[in-house]
Amino acid sequence: MMMLLENLARFLRDEEDGAVTVDWVVLTAAVAGLGIAVLDVVRAGTGTLALKVSSYLANTTLVTGF
Repeated sequence: MMMLLENLARFLRDEEDGAVTVDWVVLTAAVAGLGIAVLDVVRAGTGTLALKVSSYLANTTLVTGF
C-alpha cells in the first residue's frame, strides 16, 4: 500500500502535461476579470458624462428663427 502511494505521489509530482492547461485557465480568468473591471469603470464614466450632457441640453434654449 505504501509503495502504491509513493508511486502515485511521484507520478503527480513529475507529470507536467496538464500544467499548460492550468496556466491557460488562470490566464484566461485573469483577463476576463480585468475586462469586467474595465467595463465597470467605463460604464460609470459614461453614465456620469451622459447626465452632464443631458443637464446641459435641458438648460439650453434653441433659436428657431434666423
